[in-house]
Amino acid sequence: MTSSCPICEIAATVRAKRERRKEARPGELLAAALELFVEKGFAATRVEEVAKRAGVSKGTLFLYFSSKEELFKAVVRENISGRFDEWNAQFAHFEGSSADMLRYGIQVWWERIGATKAAGITKLMLSEARNFPELTSFYQHEVIQPGTDLIQRVLQRGVDRGEFRPIDIRYGAYTLLAPMLFLAMASYSALNPQLDPKQYIAVQVETILYGLSSQPAGSSPTQEPRTS
Repeated sequence: MTSSCPICEIAATVRAKRERRKEARPGELLAAALELFVEKGFAATRVEEVAKRAGVSKGTLFLYFSSKEELFKAVVRENISGRFDEWNAQFAHFEGSSADMLRYGIQVWWERIGATKAAGITKLMLSEARNFPELTSFYQHEVIQPGTDLIQRVLQRGVDRGEFRPIDIRYGAYTLLAPMLFLAMASYSALNPQLDPKQYIAVQVETILYGLSSQPAGSSPTQEPRTS
């Protein structure tokens, strides 16, 4: 027969809570860093502020991230670039038309990035890139290039299947990126034009698809997007 030890049980509970708290800290730090980077910009954000907002000490922050630059990179990977493997896999198994694929991709971008605080990272990079060439190179490699490659894959799929007319795929990708960048910037601008994001996206997508279409005017794919 074993006897219980109230003090031992309390100590075990405290240790378990500490372990859970320790495991949660990187995520809490990344969430706090994202908020501050978007609110203040990279240059103006101090690691002490990030630690305070996350409820930990500056020393604790440096246990997980060696510098503010590494913290920023982790924020980008957590919120944007870490999603590309999933997105590429989804598109590889997409069963709908290329027009549906394009609609689906922009919808997913809006839901997971454009409508979240992560969209503010775009504004940050556009405003501060020249001052931080290392971060600019990182963002180019981790976000811009993979994103552009993914859009080019969608466009090339449409051209190869005869759904889109032949275009210069490189510049076609920018045609898609430009209105989305505008929407992300507008969301974090003092001159916010008060756009309805869903309506804006719908108009932009259908306008782009009209220009891409290899079919006669007035006919466009309407089936719902599907993934498997």
